[in-house]
Amino acid sequence: MEDCIFCKIVKGKIPSTKVYEDENVYAFKDINPAAPIHVLVIPKEHIVSANDITEENAEVVSHIFVVINKIARELKINETGYRIVNNCGEQGGQTVGHMHF
Repeated sequence: MEDCIFCKIVKGKIPSTKVYEDENVYAFKDINPAAPIHVLVIPKEHIVSANDITEENAEVVSHIFVVINKIARELKINETGYRIVNNCGEQGGQTVGHMHF
């Protein structure tokens, strides 16, 4: 989607501090962190929210959780604990129309 800020980040049109990238997922540091370690993990494919998960794109969502686990181990927060959050829709607190964790 052309006007999506996260799609622009994935395409390199907006700078970010990359934490992880593969063919389906991109992870980067939040520019307004709400925690000492605040990483956003997004599908490269534009999926608006959890409401838009389908049989065709569900595999990338599963892969995101594998990536989150990998990032947690690399940042050495896997043993101390961390939170995974996904807001769905405006009433659910979602501020960017691209699914992110």
